[in-house]
Formats: sequence, C-alpha cells, structure tokens
Amino acid sequence: MARKTNTDRTPRGRRTGTTTERRTPRPKPPVDFTIDALDPKNTDLLRRYVTDEGRILPRKYTGLPAHYQRRLTRSIKRARQMLLMK
Repeated sequence: MARKTNTDRTPRGRRTGTTTERRTPRPKPPVDFTIDALDPKNTDLLRRYVTDEGRILPRKYTGLPAHYQRRLTRSIKRARQMLLMK
C-alpha cells in the first residue's frame, strides 16, 4: 500500500501535506509495578532498565509512561550516588 501524499514542495524542498495512512503503534509491555516501587534502594527492579554498560534504557525500549520514566531515571541516578549501582 502506497501512502498518498501531496507532492508539492516548499521553497526549501520539503514536502507539504499529510499522509492519509497511519502506522500501527508498537505494543508496549505491561507495567507490573507501581510508581512507589521506583525507589533507589530497589536495585533489582532498577537493574532491569539499565544496560550492561550502565546506560539507562529509553522509553522506546522500556515502554514506560513518561512520568514513570522520569522517576526511574531519578531513582537510578540516586542509586548510583549511594553506590548501590554502577
């Protein structure tokens, strides 16, 4: 299926118009914990959202809501400061 777009171009070469078809959203994994569980001392849960190198996984991979992701990031950084995580 081809997308139908308006092929008119702006002076900078960008296309104008909108697409008529939408992408199907990626299924998100279920969140099986409450926001209260995102505590810096709960390192078992926090390690699920950190790579082997210690990088925090983005929302694209975790599938968490935005306010959970912000709380997760804050908890991981605090756990690092308390030397509970690397």
